[in-house]
Amino acid sequence: MLIDIIAGARPNFVKIAPIIDAIKKEESRGCDIHYRLIHTGQHYDKKMSGDFFEELGIPEPDINLGAGSGSQAEQTAAIMVKYEKVLMETRPDLVLVVGDVTSTMACSITAKKLNNIKVSHVEAGIRSGDLTMPEEINRMVTDAITDYFFTTSEKANENLRNAGVSDDRIFFVGNTMIDTLLKQMPRFKKPAIWDELALKEKEYIVMTLHRPANVDQEQQLGELIDTIINSSRGLPLIFPVHPRTAKILQNVGIQASNLHLIDPLGYLEFNYLVKNAKAVITDSGGITEETTVMRVPCMTLRDNTERPETITVGTNELLGTHPKAIKPAFDKLFSGNWKKGDIPELWDGKTAQRIVNYICNYLKL
Repeated sequence: MLIDIIAGARPNFVKIAPIIDAIKKEESRGCDIHYRLIHTGQHYDKKMSGDFFEELGIPEPDINLGAGSGSQAEQTAAIMVKYEKVLMETRPDLVLVVGDVTSTMACSITAKKLNNIKVSHVEAGIRSGDLTMPEEINRMVTDAITDYFFTTSEKANENLRNAGVSDDRIFFVGNTMIDTLLKQMPRFKKPAIWDELALKEKEYIVMTLHRPANVDQEQQLGELIDTIINSSRGLPLIFPVHPRTAKILQNVGIQASNLHLIDPLGYLEFNYLVKNAKAVITDSGGITEETTVMRVPCMTLRDNTERPETITVGTNELLGTHPKAIKPAFDKLFSGNWKKGDIPELWDGKTAQRIVNYICNYLKL
């Protein structure tokens, strides 16, 4: 049994690392399962991709499609054309896609249109309901043609059932991102900024902002950051800046003694900061999952989320994108009234093994 594992943008690597480990374990136990790691080559550079391979112990890809960057349409087309050539040379028994990036959708479409190759979607069924998000389109299209659905929550199961997916194709397994988090937590390491600023546990705040609704308009970005600064009571604000956001920030011109803009960090260093922070303020979905498991208060600057369990169960709260919501949230944090949170069901570090067990024993390939 040959499985193509698709890796596109950086978050995919965090989610596929434990799946590769689980496949290797089952191979050694005699399961007829082999994988081929396909890197679509989106946004490839050393900091955004290469470091993750080294830190998480992911082997070098068997194939790099080299799709490069570009518009949504350009990336989708490049991935589909190049992956089709790979499939025509060697047909896998299953294509395993992860998450909601462009490569997830593009490779699913290519596989299904080329002789109806089976597709399994890890992190299937999550929905924000916001069609302005490219990721939401990717999720909907991928799930519309997926054969087997590996889900992170009962809410995702419900979304799939409401779309007409039968229960025999839905497998509630948990969250592979959390598999990686729990495995790597003992290896978290202090970034240089820790000693440079003499940071102390629970006495600083981590920021990440990258979504267009927050960063594309200079006035909106400026108002958000200014309000965060004024609400932070002087605590250091550590802001690893996405390259796209850095260009816009240059024109905003906000400066404050407690605002520290730093280069993007690797997985182990960034999560060291998150684990020891007093709180995180972000617009990233994945970070809300990690803060939930590490029980770190999280404020999300979005109007919706595809990960509601981080709110209903975890430590996350959805603030919206209006700056006026920020100060009350910080006041709640500093008063000690932030919710303690719990860990969602099956977010236990064993998700990848469940996925591979299902592939080996239950899927009809």
